[in-house]
Amino acid sequence: MLDDIDKKILALLTENGRLSYVDIGKELSLSRVAVRERVHNLQEKGIIERFTVVINSESFGKKVSAFFEVDCDPKSLVDVAEKLADNPNVASCYQMTGPSTLHMHVLVDDFQSLEKFINEELYALEGITRVESHILLRRFKSRTGLKL
Repeated sequence: MLDDIDKKILALLTENGRLSYVDIGKELSLSRVAVRERVHNLQEKGIIERFTVVINSESFGKKVSAFFEVDCDPKSLVDVAEKLADNPNVASCYQMTGPSTLHMHVLVDDFQSLEKFINEELYALEGITRVESHILLRRFKSRTGLKL
């Protein structure tokens, strides 16, 4: 179980993963060593999986963000999912409840790249029975961590 201090540490790191142990300690009236130990324990328990950076995909040239629901023949689901997960345009790929449905987020440069991805990379995979796509128009919230 997490105590209130661990929850506060996680909240601070969720907002800014680059905060130093000293800065976190000042915010919570803890020593740098105490914060370091708590963060280390959170990592050891698997509560903190990793530290990463969030890249603004549009500033990186990926102007089109699309979400796909991909239904597969159950026998092909894992093979299709693994191939899609290896594709550099696929930002995330999850198996969801439903008729062997994969939920996928794709980032591409432009609409021609999206069309090429759909026609040459997605439709080319054997075992896919249905594809539904949704184009992101505007982002109101993007989760970068669990709010405690």
